[in-house]
Amino acid sequence: MFKKILIANRGEIALRVIRTCREMGIKTVAVYSTADKESLHVRFADEAVCIGPPASRDSYLNIPNLIAAAEITNADAIHPGYGFLSENAEFSRICRENGIKFIGASPEMINGMGDKASAKATMKKAGVPTIPGSEGLLSSMQEGIKVAAKMKYPVILKATAGGGGRGMRIIRAEDEFEKAWNDARTEAKAAFGNDGVYLEKFVEEPRHIEIQIVGDQFGTVCHLSERDCSIQRRHQKLVEEAPSPFMTPELREKMGKAAVAGAAAISYEGVGTIEFLVDKNRDFYFMEMNTRIQVEHPVTEEVINYDLIKEQIKVAAGIAISGKNYTPTMHAMECRINAEDPQRDFRPSPGKITVLHIPGGHGVRVDTHVYAGYTIPSNYDSMIAKLITVAQTREECVVKMKRALSEFVVEGVKTTIPFHLKLMDNEDFKAGNFTTKFLESFDFSTL
Repeated sequence: MFKKILIANRGEIALRVIRTCREMGIKTVAVYSTADKESLHVRFADEAVCIGPPASRDSYLNIPNLIAAAEITNADAIHPGYGFLSENAEFSRICRENGIKFIGASPEMINGMGDKASAKATMKKAGVPTIPGSEGLLSSMQEGIKVAAKMKYPVILKATAGGGGRGMRIIRAEDEFEKAWNDARTEAKAAFGNDGVYLEKFVEEPRHIEIQIVGDQFGTVCHLSERDCSIQRRHQKLVEEAPSPFMTPELREKMGKAAVAGAAAISYEGVGTIEFLVDKNRDFYFMEMNTRIQVEHPVTEEVINYDLIKEQIKVAAGIAISGKNYTPTMHAMECRINAEDPQRDFRPSPGKITVLHIPGGHGVRVDTHVYAGYTIPSNYDSMIAKLITVAQTREECVVKMKRALSEFVVEGVKTTIPFHLKLMDNEDFKAGNFTTKFLESFDFSTL
């Protein structure tokens, strides 16, 4: 087992990793930018190293500084959390070359799954259902038009190095193709430095359902059931839950088997997620694989009583997993509490938190790094907390979430709490009747 782990991240995920490490008897090293000097992950780690100024490229994305911090503190492993360098193959490779264990996927796995076109080909070969589309990247707009004509519209262009909805364009007729082609490639080049795109059939009225998987160094892979992430805005998730209200035992078995087969096909090591689009007929299609821990991992932890961070660390240390697949025994839901103004198109709202009251009670969990007097920097993601509730049924879980949200007081900045409160009263949401397009018709004016 590792003696000391450096957490190459910030905020609530850094604090989350520190807590598990402490329970496992592992020393921790926090890294921080000058903007995060007063953050809780700095206070609660055994050691802390400043790695640069506020800009991410100069601190949390600065690989030489992170490696230097690990070396001067004698850390034998690095946990990247999510975001930042968690799916950066170069960082994983440099850790390996410097004798530091990267608690995540290998460079080969990250590259293989990070390129969406090759990931799709890999999954298709493993027998995982994939959305009909182009064979790899499109070489020209003319090729794309020919492929679209065979599949029939609507279709969607996707950036191969994409994420967060960037480099994606829906095309409903051939006369829209040229503009979409140019816009998608330009956006992809600016965001990812790669303008490669591929084409897929556009799945209408989809659910976004992902399967949590774990693989060890001995070839064993298991799944820990599903999460429904369909409540999202511009491809950014706002609410996640497990199990999915759309799920049936038969569909869970099929999707679980497909996810395990896909992960086993690349001899996957670590904790990861295979994401699917599921249409109204419950046909499912591979979308992408995330080779890291995800923001929404607590909902899985709560429904099967399983510490995913601990499992990540154990797998990285060479400990075998049981290979058991899990089925939820409870219902859990997570609301992302962001410092954003939902009435102003979710504009970020950095600033000083003047008053803070965290909700509590049975079945309520809050993962956060903020406190009264904490100043939210403008340099990073606007998520300040994750509110998780767990209950015997989905109906009870929604009621508990509404109660917990009503107790959650954050003053000094705008937050997404009013949006979540209204969502919990929405009849379609309460009935589990929603798709990824749900928020497009949501009334934000009455928040």
